[in-house]
Amino acid sequence: MRSVRSLTMARVLLPLALTALLALPSIPRAAPADLFGDLAARLTADGFAAERVERLFASPAAAFDTDGVSLFFVHSEARLDYDQFAAAEAIGRARDYMERHRPALEAAGRDFRVDPAVITGILLVETRLGTYTGGRPVFNTLATMAALADEAVRRRFWEAIPERLQGRRISPEQFGSKADSKSAWAYRELKAFLTYTAREGIDPFAVGGSYAGAMGYCQFMPSNALTLAVDGDGDGRVDLFDHEDAIASVANYLRHHGWRPDLDREARYRVILRYNYSKYYANTILEIADKLRG
Repeated sequence: MRSVRSLTMARVLLPLALTALLALPSIPRAAPADLFGDLAARLTADGFAAERVERLFASPAAAFDTDGVSLFFVHSEARLDYDQFAAAEAIGRARDYMERHRPALEAAGRDFRVDPAVITGILLVETRLGTYTGGRPVFNTLATMAALADEAVRRRFWEAIPERLQGRRISPEQFGSKADSKSAWAYRELKAFLTYTAREGIDPFAVGGSYAGAMGYCQFMPSNALTLAVDGDGDGRVDLFDHEDAIASVANYLRHHGWRPDLDREARYRVILRYNYSKYYANTILEIADKLRG
């Protein structure tokens, strides 16, 4: 989510031109142990059990995700096609969703005092109402980005990025500057992810997400999953791949960032920007909500 996700990050659906890059052949990569050693040591020094950290990075599921993370460095919010979500077909699906999940949306409106149409609009744009959540292992995404704090790892990552990305979208200097901030951010998110998955009893490698590490139907970054996600269905667990939990979590996030029923349109716009700092995004959510209420 994108006060923390704003890098996001994570986000929303990739435009076709960017998505096509996923079809590139796999980029050769060294074994994770060659690239994650310093990161594992940092996690242990920060209080994570050494046995758990060792087990995670020794897992066959652990991988250095050059392909996915390289997309993160060339993402452009302005290139995303938000108009598709305000089209008649999408609005029809959103209305059906509101009917199917009426009890959860009404509960969110009552308990958090957040407009159900806005909640639905966010879920529509983020994951097409839970049908497109991203399939990249969140652990690998965040670990790869966090590992870029190491200069040697960073150089190897840059050398492995497809040439079409290196030349068209970002210079080596821009990459280095962005890697500084993104690696620090990703390390914080990785720690939150490991804490969240341990708290909820979730296998870290079972959680898929966006190329920025956002996860669930509402595409929360782990720091937001840890602090703002809530149990909407009362089963004692916070599962962002559950519609009731996702709906309640979106509502709680918006309330936390200042949503009130009496806000005017400009104030609502500013709160939605806290979810994703993009004027295109915020305006689209408001447009969707208007149509759902119409």
